[in-house]
Amino acid sequence: MKKQSLIKGTLILGLAGIFAKFLGIFFRWPLQMLIGDEGVGYYQLSYPLYMFFIAVASGIPIAVSKMVSERNAQGDSSGSFQVLRKALLLMIIIGGGFSLAMITCSKQLVSFFKWDQKSIYSLMAISAAPIFISVMSVYRGFFQGLQDMTPTAISQVLEQAGRITVGISLVYILLPKGIEYSAAGAAFGACAGGIIALIYLFILYNNYKSKMYIKNIKRKDTMDILIKTAVPISIGASVGSIMNLIDSALVPMKLYQAGFTHKEATILFAQLSGKAAVLINVPLTLSMALCYSIVPVIAESFVLNRKNSLDALVSSSIKLSSCIAFPTFLGLFIFSQQVLSFIFRGQNSGAEILKYLSVSIPFLILTQSTTAVLQAIGRFKEPVFDLLIGCIVKVVLVIYLVKVPEMNIYGAVLGTIFAYITTMILNFITLYKNLRIKLDLNQVIIKPLLASSVMILSVEFIYLNVYNYTKSNDISLGLTVIAGIIIYTFLIIILRVFSYQDIKGRIKRR
Repeated sequence: MKKQSLIKGTLILGLAGIFAKFLGIFFRWPLQMLIGDEGVGYYQLSYPLYMFFIAVASGIPIAVSKMVSERNAQGDSSGSFQVLRKALLLMIIIGGGFSLAMITCSKQLVSFFKWDQKSIYSLMAISAAPIFISVMSVYRGFFQGLQDMTPTAISQVLEQAGRITVGISLVYILLPKGIEYSAAGAAFGACAGGIIALIYLFILYNNYKSKMYIKNIKRKDTMDILIKTAVPISIGASVGSIMNLIDSALVPMKLYQAGFTHKEATILFAQLSGKAAVLINVPLTLSMALCYSIVPVIAESFVLNRKNSLDALVSSSIKLSSCIAFPTFLGLFIFSQQVLSFIFRGQNSGAEILKYLSVSIPFLILTQSTTAVLQAIGRFKEPVFDLLIGCIVKVVLVIYLVKVPEMNIYGAVLGTIFAYITTMILNFITLYKNLRIKLDLNQVIIKPLLASSVMILSVEFIYLNVYNYTKSNDISLGLTVIAGIIIYTFLIIILRVFSYQDIKGRIKRR
């Protein structure tokens, strides 16, 4: 199986991830039209708990990716299959246990988080997903460890397609029973998508395995290394996911204290988590693709002690993060109203929330990439501590700001921004202490920011002129996005952030 370079792997995963995210956004479109902010609120209340499981289990596939890459680099291809088998056993136990806990304790969970009682149906519907998602993620980690991102990319699209097809069908079928049942149908789509993606990866793995000669040699330390590698990563990811649970648990409660009714609080929370956060996650798809590509590539250079290659890869990963973060932040900040009007037709409330939440994008993306670098070189505990500090900042700000009537939901937005600013700064300090890499700020920060600023001024002018001529937000926004991509790419090359030859060379197989 051919290895893919950092940029090529990131492009494959990123493009597939963005396509999957856009499918997800268009999943939200009929969902919003059919059940409105209130129904999306029921769906969204249970979703962070499911995502918390994804975060808890995320350490295993990343650990699989790292260990498979290292063993292949050392010529131990049989050992990589042993890693997969041990990881599957572990994830079946974890995923099955979490699914069982969610279905049997759904009433207690709704009461504990003080959610609306109607959200229990969504929680029960999504409880079947963890077992399938957990097994699927192990196969993704295996192929990522082989530095082939294509199987993960295709499985992401299949997962989202299955989720949309089944989810929206159930929303429509169950609508006569009530919006809470329709919301549950949408939640069940996550389970269907996981099953479809798992089937594809299982078939692909069996085809790959049949072509390999596997020695019957077992390393006794495989499970120990897997757990020691995965646990800190999972804890770190869980702390990050807890930030979403903080919103789910604290924000509605604090909005009640600010004088909002249960329905008003649910609608505001839906605008934050069901609209703004969903759109913020689109650029995060590219950054997560970068993170998945970083771990096996940097782990290989680190284990083989290739210092020059390691320094170059770390610098490139930070630079790529900046090139993703700045234009997407400015784009959503300037065009928040237009984007929401395009996606959620007739229900575009929440543009101000999206506008200010977009400020968190650069800090969140740089946090993700630096965390991935630290994990790839075996520094697992430090990112956990850094995220924990950020989480504490988030809790304090949510508790004290959301209950202020003038701040309300924007207190949660400020909490997110400052939480990731804190985590990002701590991560960079940790990175410097461990690798002593001196980043060229002109290349990794200033030039991408300059290119992004020039691009956004240009496309704002283009949007206004096209809109004045067509009076159509859809046409104006579509042409603006296309123009923005072309202008930004041109500026990146002109400013020599990445030269044409550099991009061409790095996209080729190593």
